[in-house]
Amino acid sequence: MVSANVARNIVGIIGNVISFGLFLSPVPTFWRIYKAKDVEEFKPDPYLATLMNCLLWFFYGLPIVHPNSTLVLTINGIGLVIEGAYIIMFIIYAAKNTRWKMLGVLAIEAAFMAAVVAGVLVGAHTHEKRSMIVGILCVIFGSIMYASPLTIMGKVIRTKSVEYMPFFLSLVNFLNGLCWMGYALIKFDIYITIPNALGTIFGLIQLILYGYYYRSTPKKGKNVELPTVLTKNAVTSGDVSVTIEK
Repeated sequence: MVSANVARNIVGIIGNVISFGLFLSPVPTFWRIYKAKDVEEFKPDPYLATLMNCLLWFFYGLPIVHPNSTLVLTINGIGLVIEGAYIIMFIIYAAKNTRWKMLGVLAIEAAFMAAVVAGVLVGAHTHEKRSMIVGILCVIFGSIMYASPLTIMGKVIRTKSVEYMPFFLSLVNFLNGLCWMGYALIKFDIYITIPNALGTIFGLIQLILYGYYYRSTPKKGKNVELPTVLTKNAVTSGDVSVTIEK
């Protein structure tokens, strides 16, 4: 039989792959932002929350806090780089007031993280105490990260449109929560279990909303110039603008 540690490592590796997919899932959104040179109605909340979440989990996975957490450390290190790139692009193309709000949130996150690192390393002198303190913070901010799409979910319900809630992001969010919850349950870790259980629930709700409102989402149209069909009664000719739905 496969030991619990081996099974946990296998699930952890799968979780790393899915988490990597989760971090990359907004790429189509940011490609759209880059082409439009505008963030449109996309919200920065999920990316700011995910950055803070990655910072805390990266700190949690360090040997000085929680030994033997290499898989947690590596994927959150990758997440920090990717989320940082998204946030930089969002700041570049956001409106001035949104840009300043984001910079303010980033300053608060940096100050908070510096205080956490200093407080834990100076005030807690055992791995158990450090893991507990940082783990509780990870639960709180992990829950905030998974709950951050609630702003978009509210918009979906109000507008009956899923245009600004990408399907792939919702799917990978669900799979990521499910996999890491399984990882935590094999060798029980309450700090990983709670936020990822919430992530599974919120991801499932997003998928249900997507399925329910997909048909009512307005399709974008494009204008095509077609020549006018001349008849014996026609006195002039010209072009007619016709809208064709994708």
